[in-house]
Amino acid sequence: MLGVAQSTVTGAVKALEAEAGTALFERHARGMVPTEAGWTFLRHAERILAAVSEAGRALREAPEAEAGSLDLGVSSMVSGYFLADLLARHRRVFPQVQVRVHEDSRAYIEHLLIGGELDAALLLVSHLENRQALEWEILERSPLVLWLPASHRLLGHEAIGLADIAAEPLIALTADELARTIENCWRRAGLTANIVLRTGSVEAVRSLVATGAGLAVLPLMAFRRWSLEGDRLEARQLADPLPTVDVGLVWRKGSLVSPRVHAFLALCRGHRTARGR
Repeated sequence: MLGVAQSTVTGAVKALEAEAGTALFERHARGMVPTEAGWTFLRHAERILAAVSEAGRALREAPEAEAGSLDLGVSSMVSGYFLADLLARHRRVFPQVQVRVHEDSRAYIEHLLIGGELDAALLLVSHLENRQALEWEILERSPLVLWLPASHRLLGHEAIGLADIAAEPLIALTADELARTIENCWRRAGLTANIVLRTGSVEAVRSLVATGAGLAVLPLMAFRRWSLEGDRLEARQLADPLPTVDVGLVWRKGSLVSPRVHAFLALCRGHRTARGR
């Protein structure tokens, strides 16, 4: 993917860890995952790359994009894990633009977009229904991964498939219709998930998994290594081919897209580039 030799990447990672003075990755038989310090370093790196991108963009944007208001719809999953950084960057580049955020269900946000009550929205575009009336651009594709407690027996397996966790108690996240997406994965595999609890809270899922109440299949973008109580989680790829969860910017098809929406889309593209997507 990078177009360089593995040894080059290995050397670069070692040099980076030496400069940082701490381990940024945990190595295991199937690859490696970021340490807590690695996640922190990544977040700072993303901000640095985005700031460089924003500096050039601020000089190129049209004056009419620099003032006024922007009505932005967002669903709960996206607002929790995608929105904050974007709004912070937008405030730095366009301090005179007032962004009004409306959080609601995907279906209602689509209704507001089609009715012209919103300029744009950040949604899980894989769930869009009114595709004939909407346009969108994908900003991030997040793979579905398995969340496990730090001491789970499956962590020692070379490969984990849906069949391996079919008998395990599973926690289902209902936010943004993710439960429907994941249930479809089980159906296509000819298996039935042993769901013991459903919740709309990602933090609840994180705490339940970390304390051993069950496992969860959720997007990588929502994964954090620690629960609010300080219990540790692990994430592993699944051997089955699973769809990605796609976050995108959506607007009404055929409408006159304002310079402020164009500017926000450009900012979103810079965010995607900074994250390496």
